[in-house]
Amino acid sequence: MSQILDGKALSKRLNKALKYKALELARPPGLAVVLVGADPASKVYTGMKGRVAGRIGYHHKQLDLAADTTQASLEALIDELNADPAIDGILVQLPLPGHLNAKAIMDRIEPTKDVDGFHAMNSGLLSQGRPALVPCTPLGVMRILEDADIALSGLDAVVIGRSNIVGRPMSMLLEQANCTVTTCHSRTRDVQAIVQRSDLVVAAVGRSQMIRGDWVKEGAVVIDVGIHRLADGSLCGDVEFEAAAKRASHITPVPGGVGPMTIAMLMENTYQASRSTQGKGD
Repeated sequence: MSQILDGKALSKRLNKALKYKALELARPPGLAVVLVGADPASKVYTGMKGRVAGRIGYHHKQLDLAADTTQASLEALIDELNADPAIDGILVQLPLPGHLNAKAIMDRIEPTKDVDGFHAMNSGLLSQGRPALVPCTPLGVMRILEDADIALSGLDAVVIGRSNIVGRPMSMLLEQANCTVTTCHSRTRDVQAIVQRSDLVVAAVGRSQMIRGDWVKEGAVVIDVGIHRLADGSLCGDVEFEAAAKRASHITPVPGGVGPMTIAMLMENTYQASRSTQGKGD
């Protein structure tokens, strides 16, 4: 049976440490979270982020906008937050309503306040191996692997999914950690065969239990980024957990694996952005 990689416990340790590190700054780190519309899942996520920010002593703004908010109005709000000296990090919750240009909104955020790590400048720096603010979910995965003392150099890794939010930056981070990385996507032939030969599997495909347990190589490390609600109300990931856990050496659960670490890394990015703003950067 696998060793469970407990992201929830790790996130609590990291957030506790951040709470004390933030006290060393001249003022609390400031985080603004913008929610457009009333998507139920997005409301839950933004609420969780706000509660964690409050617990660790951050200055936090929750800005809820109507679903019919215009592009111009949202861009004007981003400009105000960019100019606000008390705000170090700006997060616009995705997905946005269909009439809004999400890429333009992400690129409107000042790169030094882009705590989601989605701005083209931050993406470019990451691609060159000069990371500044890194997308929170892939960064959280790397912290989970580091905390478990998993030696990455030389591993054959597969990342299933190529989104700019998770898959693409995840592949870059693993390559920079000296893994040999295969990125699978909707046009990949024989995903099963690629998973079967991989030492490290990161599933970020967004399809419930697509990665079957018997695909997993004996002793492989399995990171499940997905989260889905089943008909009975229970949650599952992109990986068939019970079967995979019998073969993997380490595996993240759903819930309680990557999800809490995504929020912890948002807090870490906000702290680092605040350090830079307050002249405390390394």
